[in-house]
Parts: sequence; C-alpha cells; structure tokens
Amino acid sequence: MPTRMRCVILQPSYVPWRGYFHQIQKADVFVFYDDVQYDKRGWRNRNRIKTPSGSRWLTIPVRSCGAQVERTPIREIQICWDRPWPQKHLEAIRHSYSKAPFFERYAPLLESCFARRQERLADLTIDLTVRLASELGLAGKRFLRSSTLSASGAKDDRLISLLKALCAHHYISGPSARAYIDEAKLNAAGITLEYMSYDYPPYDQLYPPYDPHISILDLLFMKGPDAGEYIWGRRATGSAGR
Repeated sequence: MPTRMRCVILQPSYVPWRGYFHQIQKADVFVFYDDVQYDKRGWRNRNRIKTPSGSRWLTIPVRSCGAQVERTPIREIQICWDRPWPQKHLEAIRHSYSKAPFFERYAPLLESCFARRQERLADLTIDLTVRLASELGLAGKRFLRSSTLSASGAKDDRLISLLKALCAHHYISGPSARAYIDEAKLNAAGITLEYMSYDYPPYDQLYPPYDPHISILDLLFMKGPDAGEYIWGRRATGSAGR
C-alpha cells in the first residue's frame, strides 16, 4: 500500500464522462458516495451521448418520492422498471454509434447490465461504472461505498471522517470543489488535497462539432482499447472539462 494513500469520493453517476474515470485511475481507493442526498437534476440517473442531430440525454426514470426525493439518500433511490427505458437507451445508442469502430465490442456490456434489472439506481450505476473502468484497464482498482464505512459529521467533517476510516492521506477532488472545501481543515487532519485538471486531447467523433463533455461511451465506441490514451495518457493538449 502506498505511503500516502490516494482517495477519491464521488457520487455514483450514469455512464459518466472521462474525467470521472480519470479520478478512478488516479485513486488507490475510490469511494462511491452513495449515502448523501439524491440530486434530482444532477448526473445520478442521466448523461449525454452524441447523435446526428446533436447531444441527447439518456435518463433512467426513478420512482417518485414527491417532495421527498431530494432528501432521499442516493442508495435508496429505486429505478422505475415499468417504463421501457432500457430499450430506448439501447436503441438511441445503436442508432448513434452502430458505425463506430468499437460499437460491437462494448454494446453487449450495456445490454447485460440492463438485463439484471437491479431495483436500486446506485446498484446499476455503480456496477456499470466498475465494468466500464475494467474495460479502460482499471480492473485492479479498489472500490467501496460510503454507506459501508463508519463516518460522522457533515460536509468537511464527514469527508475527513471518511478519509480517516480509510487511513487515506491524500484526497483528489474535482476543481469545482474549490468553492466549498476547507483545505486548511483537511491539512490540519493530516490530509493533502489535489484538484483535478481536465485538459484532455480531442479525438475523432462521428458527428461534429466536437463535444468533450459527453459520456465515456462515446470515447470507448470510437477508440476502444486505446481510450485510456485520451484520458491519462495524453497525446495533445485538449479542452477543460466540467
């Protein structure tokens, strides 16, 4: 185990963009933050793909909890299986990417995940993310869920509690967290902080203009086993991510 164990803590997302997988690649342990409140208009149950007519949202419908939905922990959110969303997602992906060089290689992975019909959103999105990470060459990574760890407090205190539970000394975060993370408090707890830099190179996409912020599926379908070269193995200077 490294002297200073590197940790990332992120909410589970549906087929995330490449920056998410870059954080997995940089971490010694990656924690899915599944016991925080669900954000209804975030990335927990949706993401975008490229289509001939522009980007398109793919959204997993979830069971409505009324006004309570955004006060529900992510791990408790249930998928609405009485709608044919898997077929619609697969049809949209096939329509957009059937001519991509590596479509046939990765499409079955999506089909097998959907076929499991998992009751809870986090179970599906975490399972799919781990499988996609494996396809990117990250099969040996250590994945955990925050709901399985003993942590207390709120905000920075809870973050520090989680990191201490893992004996982690180095925390890797997205750049948007600069607005709310108390770096001094982390340093006082013996934890160093690193912010991601999303400067990825462009790659060929089927439908211009180039969009660097869409789901990892686009990169995998286009570049296959070389996809990682366009994330952590930079070939050129690209544009900043979200």
